[in-house]
Amino acid sequence: MEACKRMDPEKFLRPPHPGTNSIPLKEARPPAAIGRVAYLCLAGCLFCNTVLSQEASSPVALSGEQYLQQFLDDAHTLQAEFYQELSDADGQLVEVASGTMSLERPNRFLWQYRDPIEQLVLADGENFWIYDIELEQATVTPLGEAIAATPAMLLSGDQAVRDGFKTVENFAADDLSWVRLAPKTQGSDFRSVVVGFRDGELARLELVDGLEQITRIEFSEVVVNEGLGSGLFDFDPPDGVDVIGERR
Repeated sequence: MEACKRMDPEKFLRPPHPGTNSIPLKEARPPAAIGRVAYLCLAGCLFCNTVLSQEASSPVALSGEQYLQQFLDDAHTLQAEFYQELSDADGQLVEVASGTMSLERPNRFLWQYRDPIEQLVLADGENFWIYDIELEQATVTPLGEAIAATPAMLLSGDQAVRDGFKTVENFAADDLSWVRLAPKTQGSDFRSVVVGFRDGELARLELVDGLEQITRIEFSEVVVNEGLGSGLFDFDPPDGVDVIGERR
């Protein structure tokens, strides 16, 4: 049985010390991917009414770090479409994926991969699930401190999660305001997370892992702070699904 080697959604929620809380995927294959990764994730993505109204009242553009802090302060729920690419260390495109994502802070998110395969990557506040619909297989890992400082939890967690990252730099590129973050915990198998905002709206997320692979996620059709359906983040494996791991 091989572990997932390419578009691994656990990148977005992988513990700082590999093996501590992670569970290998049996018969794993590239997810329709943060992942995100998520993740991720990844997990996440934009301010809307609050951020845009604040930006309209100020002629001075904020830094990527300031926009990220506004997201943590103001965005409680989020829904978006996403498009994801994975490139190897040489910059060659390995795989693309797309789907929808939702998050509700703290610690709840759902990445629904539609293409190239159907897969759910979900956190319900206590457990982290990866469900491969075609393989009829689900893995579950309890959420905990070891999983806190990860890209997905950065978007869906609270200020304590943000404190697990250090700011490396703020910069502008491609008409976006960017902030580059790195995990404070040693031993993480991702090196940095880069978050890009356009006019106060979070537009892109990039993750560099320990193998110098880059996962890029672009968000669209973003809706912030609107009610989400009851039970959206609940998951009970259907009958016949092989479950790996134990839930909290």
